[in-house]
Amino acid sequence: MVYSPEQAAAVITQTQNWVRELVIGCNFCPFANREVKRNSIRYQVSGAVSLQAASDELLQECLLLDSEPAVSTTLLIFPAGFPVFRDYLDLVSVVEKMIYKKKYTGIYQLASFHPLYQFAGTDLQDAANYTNRSIYPMLHLLREAEIEKALQQYPHPENIPERNISFAREKGTAYMKMLRDSCL
Repeated sequence: MVYSPEQAAAVITQTQNWVRELVIGCNFCPFANREVKRNSIRYQVSGAVSLQAASDELLQECLLLDSEPAVSTTLLIFPAGFPVFRDYLDLVSVVEKMIYKKKYTGIYQLASFHPLYQFAGTDLQDAANYTNRSIYPMLHLLREAEIEKALQQYPHPENIPERNISFAREKGTAYMKMLRDSCL
């Protein structure tokens, strides 16, 4: 699928709303606000609906990051692709193998977000899932070196996931869903 510039712009605006309201607003990523202020996040809308096409696009994002040091991170957004969470997990597996095969391990790290994200061992309705529930399926490509640098400035980064889960559960599923859905 090919998106018009207007359609892509709408998807990007909604994704920026999600980053602002959930990722930064809930402090799920304490490093995101800096990148938003620096305007160093690339938002790329993909029409890919197949594993191969999506993997190829992620590789293109790796190549772009190789040549554009001012871009800290990329969110590759799939508005029409991978609506089924299990299919999305297949995509994550394919692109992780591609990152390894293309020798990007240690250079780029992949984070995953999906509207139906569910952590293993949790109930589908567990509010904790909203720490990774986005408005569209997306892959987040981050520079390892920047992650390591940011983590040095943050006390006890290993506590971030548990803090996020506690926050989401304290707020509850209805609140987290309302907040996410307000970004559309």
